[in-house]
Amino acid sequence: MSERLEDIAAAMVADGKGLLAADESSGTIKKRFDVIGIESTADSRRDYREMMFRAKEAMTRYISGVILYDETIRQKAADGTPLVDIIKATGAIPGIKVDAGAKPLAGFPGDTITEGLDGLRERLTDYYKLGARFAKWRAVIDIDVAKGVPSATSIGSNAHALARYAALCQEAGIVPIVEPEVLMDGAHDIGTCYEISKATLTKLYTELYAARVVLEGTILKPNMVLAGKKSGKTSSPEEVAEKTIRLFRETVPAAIGGIAFLSGGQSDEEATANLNAINAIGPHPWKLTFSYGRALQAAPQKAWSGKAANIAAAQAAFVHRAHMNHLAALGKWQPELEQAA
Repeated sequence: MSERLEDIAAAMVADGKGLLAADESSGTIKKRFDVIGIESTADSRRDYREMMFRAKEAMTRYISGVILYDETIRQKAADGTPLVDIIKATGAIPGIKVDAGAKPLAGFPGDTITEGLDGLRERLTDYYKLGARFAKWRAVIDIDVAKGVPSATSIGSNAHALARYAALCQEAGIVPIVEPEVLMDGAHDIGTCYEISKATLTKLYTELYAARVVLEGTILKPNMVLAGKKSGKTSSPEEVAEKTIRLFRETVPAAIGGIAFLSGGQSDEEATANLNAINAIGPHPWKLTFSYGRALQAAPQKAWSGKAANIAAAQAAFVHRAHMNHLAALGKWQPELEQAA
């Protein structure tokens, strides 16, 4: 496989393939495991992830790459095979989450800044040796209009950090996924999400240009344009698609390697339906696919419930969700296919 950044980026958004986000921090995966009544240990986390990476049909046909957590990229399967090697054997590309999480932005109540730039150059060298060929950094932009959140300072600081991270990745031979997530948690309407997302992406690309980042060797991991969860409004897939594409045409350069959406708290089917609607109104200047965590994993997690006897059922649930999103990435998904399953 070519080591050119542009080629790796292209492979990450290959036709009908998307990314499996399996980079939950130890705290986040514990919350997920609590729901299915399993203790979160190094072994239980490994067994769960190994079960997905060994779901051959999903991994070879529908998954282009896997975002890993520091613990996972170093782990070996129960039989001693490094998990990275299991992923590579399916043709998928191993990647790594490198940010240290969002912390409160001093002086700006309600805003956050993502940390993790210190020592990043050395960590990237290490991750490259461990097999990572792309990385991910998530900036978090919350919306609370009444409190003036997000501030321009928060958007600017996060965009600058994303650009510095991206430049360091490319220096290390690693494709950066830049993830400026405008959260869907608030009570805001879809128009507000549009405006905040527009301000965020405009600033992001200004900073990426300033940092001399090669856009062809980057992937954007954005939110879709949606009304906030607490607004009581659910936007139709058609409206989400229309507004999301309009936003990108205004702000996202055609040169980038591709776009892989986050699911951001949407339900499994909602994330698939919205991705499908976005691709159905194409063609677009960029490839648009998925980089889903919960929307690919909720069903297999529930089916697995920590029992070896349930591995086949859990893998089947993962294959189904990956297949549905594969179709959505091609604009060929239909709701009837969910019922058939």
